[in-house]
Amino acid sequence: MVRAFRLQPCLVAVLAALPALSFAETTLREVDVHAQPERADGPVQGYRANHSSTFTKTDTPLKEVPASVTVVPAELMKDQAMRGLDDVLRYVPGATVHQGEGNRDQVVLRGNSTTADFFVDGVRDDAQVFRDIYNLERVEVLKGPGGMVFGRGGAGGVVNRVTKKPVFGRVAEASLTGGSFGQARGSVDIGNKAGDTFAWRLNAMAEHADSFRHGVDLRRAAINPVVTWAAGSATAVTLGLEHAEDERTADRGIPSRDGRPFDTGRGTFFGNADQSNARSTVDALYSIVDHDLGGGVLVRNTFRATWYDKFYQNVFPGSAVNAAGTLGITAYNNANDRTNVFNQTDVTAKLRAGGMEHTVLAGLELGHQDSRNERRSGLFGSTVGTINGIPASNPIATATDFDFRGTDAHNRVKSDIVGLYAQDQIALTSTWKVLAGLRYDFFKVDFDDRRTTVTPADLQRTDREFSPRLGLIWTPTERSTYYASYSYAFLPSGEQLGLATGTADLAPEKSTNYEIGARWDLLPRLTLSAAAFRLDKDDVRARDPSGSGLFIKTGQQRTQGVEIGLQGEVTPRWQVYGGYAHLDAKVVNALNTGTDPTGAAIPAGRRIALVPKNTLSLWNRYDIGAGWAAALGLIHQGESFASISNAVTLPAFTRADAAVYYTFRGGKTRVALNVENLTDRKYYPTADGDNNISVGAPRSARVTLTTTF
Repeated sequence: MVRAFRLQPCLVAVLAALPALSFAETTLREVDVHAQPERADGPVQGYRANHSSTFTKTDTPLKEVPASVTVVPAELMKDQAMRGLDDVLRYVPGATVHQGEGNRDQVVLRGNSTTADFFVDGVRDDAQVFRDIYNLERVEVLKGPGGMVFGRGGAGGVVNRVTKKPVFGRVAEASLTGGSFGQARGSVDIGNKAGDTFAWRLNAMAEHADSFRHGVDLRRAAINPVVTWAAGSATAVTLGLEHAEDERTADRGIPSRDGRPFDTGRGTFFGNADQSNARSTVDALYSIVDHDLGGGVLVRNTFRATWYDKFYQNVFPGSAVNAAGTLGITAYNNANDRTNVFNQTDVTAKLRAGGMEHTVLAGLELGHQDSRNERRSGLFGSTVGTINGIPASNPIATATDFDFRGTDAHNRVKSDIVGLYAQDQIALTSTWKVLAGLRYDFFKVDFDDRRTTVTPADLQRTDREFSPRLGLIWTPTERSTYYASYSYAFLPSGEQLGLATGTADLAPEKSTNYEIGARWDLLPRLTLSAAAFRLDKDDVRARDPSGSGLFIKTGQQRTQGVEIGLQGEVTPRWQVYGGYAHLDAKVVNALNTGTDPTGAAIPAGRRIALVPKNTLSLWNRYDIGAGWAAALGLIHQGESFASISNAVTLPAFTRADAAVYYTFRGGKTRVALNVENLTDRKYYPTADGDNNISVGAPRSARVTLTTTF
């Protein structure tokens, strides 16, 4: 169970006291005291990113990264009044949002659904929770396998959050938001320096909101203090703490009927909202130590320990609506406590050898994860798990109890991780470069089955795997870059800290990506990027069709397509951010699995769930003058299937958003009006299977007042 909220009264007091504080006016910009001296252009300018160290672990221009990378900067998040990762990912080509059973972040990257491939400042953050963006400089999304840098998982890519760090200058910004459906949100970002060697920063947030969905609400709060000590000219130490709490209704949407979302009111809750809730508490302690050894050799050590306390309970639709107008309702709950401890040590060196310039990286990652899980089945009187015959006209069912049953999970899982990696970025000539890297991973999982009503299955598995990456970059002019790349990732059986009798003996799934791409600076601050790729996922785990209850390696799924991105300034007044993806994601060799409702094999040609063939997003902001600015955004998502069964279709939709901004004289205070779904379109953006379909929000508005002081 999760502790009750304690932060909101404190944050209200902090926000109330802010006007009394005395800060000089400041312009917020990124200063990274851990990296090399700050570049004149900065890593991000407005909507356009120039550099990143996430995917090479060295400070590298994005045009020299041989992969498809989308960076969502803080300014875009602010202009769109984003709050969570689902908002962020709408504008990432090649990515769609999974419903996540209404209790966690989940993303589909190039046809691969994942809850585990989330990182913060390059460190694994894989618990199944929701993540707010209140303390972020940017979100970076790598499409394609990233095993060489990130280790296990990452079949379709990874999502990395870059947090705000102290700057050796004054920072003072606060914002208040009020919106449709009872939304109220406050945030603060303050910091300063104490002399020439010490700086601090504090980000905090509190929010409460209701919903257009009946009985659904949200409360969350977080605080993140960080300090940096410049211990001499060659060493910098950053220490941070974060405490975040999230409590919301676990909303799993509506069922289907005849292969389409069931036609019902937008707000109709199927199941029981009063008995459906998700609560999480996240506490993190982290440190970053940078030391310059001289001669172009830098050492960075990153340590992060995170404690996750998660509980969710749901009463939700368990079947389609039948011809009689009734359906089944299912109930269960689940508790998870997890501890993640990771330490990464990276050594980078710039040198010249063989007549070529090299940027060499060598690193070691050590990790330990400890997870405890308990699940209880819902009871409807004497009926366990699912009750049938509930009328769709009044789809409410009340569970009488939640209790352990013989098949309910009750376990403790421990994992130990060792990763060794090396990489070389080689400048062959002034126009040709090579990136080559290799990682070795040791991943051991111990599964302690604590069920007492069945024979426990204590299991253990160890995987050892190499993950290579190779890229060739050609830069014929300062404004154009072309690349070709190969990358690989592996997905072990215990990847999300779970094993079963039928999976413990299976070798990892393997993902291989072949890609060509280009980046062009159409204007000095406007970049167009494009990539064409093929991603194969082999040895997909599937249930043995013979009925043995075991799993076997079988089948292959493939995603191939094209992604296009556009970010930056068309003119000094006009900024754009958008992308397009055409993805063909399907089974190419049959999957012999019982996940098909009929229990039959999934044949070649079956399409992967939640991967529309076409997606398009485009956001435009124009500074009119005299303090006024306006923005218009479009999001188009083609039709997709709710699951691998291909039995239920989510219709295509196009949504329009808009915003108007006014900055008061002096530039310290801005008021913004954001309106989402201008045309009040009814749509279904995502799902978790055929009968848990999310309903898109109707027209809604938010007003945000932001001030620096």
